Formats: sequence, C-alpha cells, structure tokens
Amino acid sequence: MQIGVLEIRLYIPWSHSLKEKRMVVKSIVAKVRHVFNVSVAEIAEQDIHQVAVLGVACVSDAASHADSILDHVLDFIEENTEAQMVDVQREIR
Repeated sequence: MQIGVLEIRLYIPWSHSLKEKRMVVKSIVAKVRHVFNVSVAEIAEQDIHQVAVLGVACVSDAASHADSILDHVLDFIEENTEAQMVDVQREIR
C-alpha cells in the first residue's frame, strides 16, 4: 500500500475576507473530491484571508500510480482556480 500526500499553499490576492476565501476553498475541495475521489481539506492558515493550505491524500497499490494521481490533482487545481500556487510539498509513503 502506498500513500500519496500533497500540501498545497495557495495565494488568493483578491480575497478581502474569510467569507471570500471560504468560497474559493470550498469550490476547489468539492471539485477535487468529485473528480479524483481523494481526501482533501484545508489544513492550515484558516484565519488568514489570502492564504489557503490544502492537504490532499490518496491510497494506491503502487507509488507510480499515487504519484500520477497527485500530478493530475495539481494540474486540475491550476486549471480550475485563479489562486496562485505558492508552494507544493509532495510525499509518497
């Protein structure tokens, strides 16, 4: 069993309130869950209205498959939000 983990830090420059940030985060989380069937949640910086940190996890039988899923998730997030990816940390366990 292989577990793929991503930590994605997003910068949302147009967000001027936690309510605006929540709309962006909820949209991304719902879309990623629906399309890829992975676990995803906001994991840090919940009180800062222009920064979102998302955690994504998937389970697979092969490290290459888990890595491929995470690649697709990253591409999907880049294409489906105007937020900027500031940092990405990836780990296969």
